[in-house]
Amino acid sequence: MDVAIGELIRTAEAGDGAAASELFAALYRELHVVAERQLHRGGAQITLGTTTLLHEAYLNISAREGVRFADRGHFLAYAARAMRGLTIDYARRRRAQKRGGEFHITSGSDVADEQVAAPEPLEELATALDTLAQVDPSLAQLVDLHFFCGFSLIEVAELRGVSERTVQRDWRRARLLLHSTLQAP
Repeated sequence: MDVAIGELIRTAEAGDGAAASELFAALYRELHVVAERQLHRGGAQITLGTTTLLHEAYLNISAREGVRFADRGHFLAYAARAMRGLTIDYARRRRAQKRGGEFHITSGSDVADEQVAAPEPLEELATALDTLAQVDPSLAQLVDLHFFCGFSLIEVAELRGVSERTVQRDWRRARLLLHSTLQAP
């Protein structure tokens, strides 16, 4: 199946719209699972539907120029990142609407007493992953594949063509780097 998916990816990247549609159809079930996981991780603050998120991510991905995917794993990791970005944007817009939009009226005495709201956990994680991607893109992709796409470490090893032991070491390293980034002030 990966050979056929790889060929579809290459053909779609060459500009074949039919191949892009066939690729989307071939990976639809897996992408649907990724979308469900994204929405579950967003918690109650995300009221998007799974299918809506999936289709928005597809439109987002298909609108980008020059994006290349070496294989199924790269495509799914990229899709997970796109979905994560969409859910974060959705949560921010929803939170802004609940607070009266972008404008906040306060009196001078209220400003001193007001505490700055802590960022949402989903936003903190996204920022930490962006930092990790700058330090080591392969570790960020591993987090996308394992944590957001739901692949087991064995499946990630197969997708990457490395041993499970290597993926386990990388996973521990990624977790440590993410933890230190999240704990930093």
